[in-house]
Amino acid sequence: MGSNDKRMTEGENDDTLTTRQGEPVKYNQNIRTVGNRGPATLENYHFIEKISHFDREKIPERIVHARGAGAHGYFETYGKVGDEDISKYTRAKVFQGAGKQTPVFVRFSTVNQFRHSPETVRDPRGFAVKFYTEDGNWDLVGNNLKVFFIRDAMKFPDLVHAFMPDPVTNIQDVERIMDFCSNSPESLHMLTFLFSPWGIPANYRQMQGSGVNTYKWVNEEGEAVLVKYHWEPKQGIKNLTQEEAENIQGQNFNHATQDLYEAIERGDYPEWELYVQFLSDDDHPELDFDPLDDTKLWPKEQIPWHPVGRMVLNKNPEDYFNEVEQSAFGTGVLVDGLDFSDDKMLQGRTYSYSDTQRYRLGANYLHLPINAPKKHVATNQRGGQMSYYTDKAEGQNPHINYEPSSLNGLEETSRSREEYTPHIEGNLVHESIDRADNYKQAGDTYRALDDFEKNELIKNLVNGLSQSHTRIQEQMIDHLTQCDKEYGRRVAEGLENHKNMSKEDMGHGPAGTAHTEEAVKEAEQEGHNTDSY
Repeated sequence: MGSNDKRMTEGENDDTLTTRQGEPVKYNQNIRTVGNRGPATLENYHFIEKISHFDREKIPERIVHARGAGAHGYFETYGKVGDEDISKYTRAKVFQGAGKQTPVFVRFSTVNQFRHSPETVRDPRGFAVKFYTEDGNWDLVGNNLKVFFIRDAMKFPDLVHAFMPDPVTNIQDVERIMDFCSNSPESLHMLTFLFSPWGIPANYRQMQGSGVNTYKWVNEEGEAVLVKYHWEPKQGIKNLTQEEAENIQGQNFNHATQDLYEAIERGDYPEWELYVQFLSDDDHPELDFDPLDDTKLWPKEQIPWHPVGRMVLNKNPEDYFNEVEQSAFGTGVLVDGLDFSDDKMLQGRTYSYSDTQRYRLGANYLHLPINAPKKHVATNQRGGQMSYYTDKAEGQNPHINYEPSSLNGLEETSRSREEYTPHIEGNLVHESIDRADNYKQAGDTYRALDDFEKNELIKNLVNGLSQSHTRIQEQMIDHLTQCDKEYGRRVAEGLENHKNMSKEDMGHGPAGTAHTEEAVKEAEQEGHNTDSY
């Protein structure tokens, strides 16, 4: 018996997905939420088990965002939204008072690659900012691209597994990516960006940043608005084609880290302007998309961008490991005046990110100087791996590490501000949102691309799909045709032109590349013979 026991319950077969406890999984596409828009509930056992195991799959390198670079700087608030004082929308102190500066640390990264992988790969780029505010740390954790592949956190481990190297060959295989995406059509919008030149930023200084998920701002009256964050580089935006990236990689696979470091060293400090978009805190049935759907853009022409501040990076790390490698970010790290929305991807990330840091760096990762807030800290948390000081208040009774107490322990702060108390009701369900529409915005983005961007997108998709099973090709052509007829037709024509080339000649390789098998053969053929020593 034991782990090799093959007994099955009613309705189960050899291919049935189960939890590690052996329970057949009925819902692997959607977490359990109050109504299909959320919020999520804490008793999501299958999701918690799945994401917690995923958080611990590698030791000690990050599971995602392993390859990175970072820098110190400051954020300066404008104190206004247009002509209005920003306090109308948020009471967060980091945004109050024009000209006020808050120290920040920023970490840029690739997402699905390993710690020393090339910085020319076709991959989203992480854009994480830690604000050391007077109210504590605020982490704004996003990517360079403004949308994501999936809208429900249940599918996050599966997404990353599909993009990571094959567990048998240890080679990234674009067929696995296309297989997942063809069966998850909400990914089409992100895929359109990723396989265009937007999928390879020229460097970190000249790329955008985005919070990706929907958050909330809360004002003094306890009133909230939905908000999206966007970082726009003052240096301009530059992207690379696949061929350009491959040429650069042949010369320098650390080029983006070197570019950032050397720019700061010579005093050419990179700068970004922070923009926000607002919507009232409700369902917005007038929109043809759900504002909590992270696979969608909030169109500028419908929901304007407002500049609210700027960020300047002006100091390189003194020690890469201490400051960049050990920096830890989480979407749940907010301060008063900033809040979560019911965005289901955000709610899953909020659990996963901090859980990952506790596993990767230990329970006391916030004692590390790069992660510690630049303000008073007093907690009742004790012990744990690598504990070397206690968050004790001056004069606190050292015998009292609990609350409440009458023996000179720590106390709750006063509740002097109006609390934000949204009304939530609905059945507990495992469902996707109502306004999914996986095709419209992907088609809009395709049509908005320049001709050279379209050509590059089609070429890269065809290269990837030509290495994939015909069933995957047919599914993807059908999906892309629903996005835009020209889009689907051009990919189908490109695949037709590849029919005379065998899968063996093409090989199975990374996203965007072609003829990977040729590279393997060329290395053997062009290698120079030499004698043993």
